[in-house]
Amino acid sequence: MTACQFKSFVAGPFSILTMSDAQRLILVDPAGQGNSVLAGRLRMQGYTVAEVADPAEGARMALVDPPAAVVADLWMPGISGVQLCRLLKAEPGTETVPVILRGPDGQRNRFWAERARATAYVVKGRMGDLVRAIARAIATAAPNDGFFTQLGGDASALRDRIAAHLDAALFESVIASEVRALGVCGAFDRLFDLFSQLVSQITTYRWLAISTHFPARFGLHASPNTQELAVQEARVALALGEKAPTVLVEDEDASNASAGSSAVVMPIRLGNADLGSIALAPGTGEDQLEVEHLVAVLAREIAGPIRIASLVEESQRLATIDPLTGLMNRRAYLESLDIEVARASRYGHPLTGLLLDLDHFKAINDGHGHGSGDAVLSAVGLLLAGQGRKGDLVARWGGEEFVMTLHATDLAGAKIVGDRVRHVIAELRVDAPSGERIPITASIGVAAF
Repeated sequence: MTACQFKSFVAGPFSILTMSDAQRLILVDPAGQGNSVLAGRLRMQGYTVAEVADPAEGARMALVDPPAAVVADLWMPGISGVQLCRLLKAEPGTETVPVILRGPDGQRNRFWAERARATAYVVKGRMGDLVRAIARAIATAAPNDGFFTQLGGDASALRDRIAAHLDAALFESVIASEVRALGVCGAFDRLFDLFSQLVSQITTYRWLAISTHFPARFGLHASPNTQELAVQEARVALALGEKAPTVLVEDEDASNASAGSSAVVMPIRLGNADLGSIALAPGTGEDQLEVEHLVAVLAREIAGPIRIASLVEESQRLATIDPLTGLMNRRAYLESLDIEVARASRYGHPLTGLLLDLDHFKAINDGHGHGSGDAVLSAVGLLLAGQGRKGDLVARWGGEEFVMTLHATDLAGAKIVGDRVRHVIAELRVDAPSGERIPITASIGVAAF
């Protein structure tokens, strides 16, 4: 028996199926009543046509002995062409069988056919178009390996399987919708917190983690009881170093188990852009294949919200940062200063400010060029950023002027800081294009609140 002659073998409740006649079609035509004009036209083209009126029977026939192609109406009573197509594409034995759907003209009908993974959609009544579509579909269809296993069942069982496929698609659609809705968060920390709350309602896990590349961030959700172990496992799974800023969410929504199945790791991509990775360590008893499918869906859908949050954060950062020096700009400084003044007034803490003006800055621009002037401002900004303590405010006030606000520091302490800053600025080396060192000094005024 040659390969092209392989037929069905039945073993208990399973059917081991094989390659069929390359010209055999299944035509599901509820209105044809077994003697349609279309079936006659297809037979004229040399096809062997098995014509059925019941979509469930057509599905059963395709699963028992896969044809060269299936032709069905998009909308049929009982089982639609969309449902039939999804079932056949989900089964190993028929996933490569072309399905041509036909129906009324219209964008919505074409949309549904495309989403069902139909090979083609043809307007009903255009037989020539249908004949050509069938020929193209059969000619370009991926070859079947010749063998597959299919679980037996009657029309009722087929309907149950179609319902199961639809339920799975609906479940995935709901998850996708919920994740996409997180795109309004505007910040990665809030996004990850809400994302972990959502995922913990879907599945049980020991920890959930997301890492991003640009900017480098690391979000982890775990139980407080296993947080240290979870951090170690997640960093290994995601191949992270220690420098990525961490967003840690700790609550009892995560499992307290200290051991379980290996973490499932998936890349997070948006188009061709690699945004990062997601990792989930399943809880005890979770089905590994189901977890992998879920994580794949989550990785696909969280990409958009992560990108949106990154863009919002970057726009907010650019709105508050002086691009030349990297310090806060005047607007951001004044907003932060209001908070510091209110805090000092409430708690009685001392608060002091330094106003710094680079000496003879116009002479630097005139003598060495504005490029050198920008280099001086950039170098001074970088230096001042390292002079303040955590919680102090350092900003570019405008032009060659800079400001520092020192919390919990009295006037005497501010004078010491100002004198130190004055000295380190004088020691700062910035060279002109000619190689000549540009002299840099500053005058500083100090005031106390």
